[in-house]
Amino acid sequence: MGTISVFMPNVLILFAHPRFEQSRAQAALVRNLPKDPRVTFRDLYEIYPDFQIDIPLEQKILSEHDIIIWQHPLYWYSAPPLIKQWIDLVLEFGWAYGPGANALEGKWIFNAFSSGGGRDRYSPGGRNRYTIPEFLRPFEQTSWLCKMRYLPPYALMGTHRFSKSTCDSFGQEYGHMVRLLIEGVLDPEEWAAHEFANDYLERFKVEQQ
Repeated sequence: MGTISVFMPNVLILFAHPRFEQSRAQAALVRNLPKDPRVTFRDLYEIYPDFQIDIPLEQKILSEHDIIIWQHPLYWYSAPPLIKQWIDLVLEFGWAYGPGANALEGKWIFNAFSSGGGRDRYSPGGRNRYTIPEFLRPFEQTSWLCKMRYLPPYALMGTHRFSKSTCDSFGQEYGHMVRLLIEGVLDPEEWAAHEFANDYLERFKVEQQ
């Protein structure tokens, strides 16, 4: 089993949920995050209710972290608008991408999202016609352009039918995953071979038994 090749990596969670007070699934994820100085949680809607993003500050925070997570519900097959605003403004030409722009090179990034529909809805034969990796392609391409390594997403799918215990179970798994990330014990190469981070975590759990 390989490891992420950084010393005590820092994880930055960019959280965006415009109706967080009504969330059960995302609330469970947030509630179970490790209380550790290597984990930075930023609630973008709380910090920027007016969408006036502090670009230099966000770039400074990005530069201080090794692993970035876009955490959000799936809104119209993408992320809530503040995530897009953050990408549009913070990932500037000449800093995040373009000739000589290496500020984010080598960092790992992925989505942690929730959706009302289950996995079966996101397939060529399903109601939404396309797969989750297809819907998340803009995030993957953005990461590639910025010389980051995009990993398969952590997914909570079918949340409309989740019980409290199911939400809690996913929350505990997510919190454990973030803990494993800051401890540097997950293998990005093996992670990248799966469609979802959840599948890799299941395999990792079995291999550790």
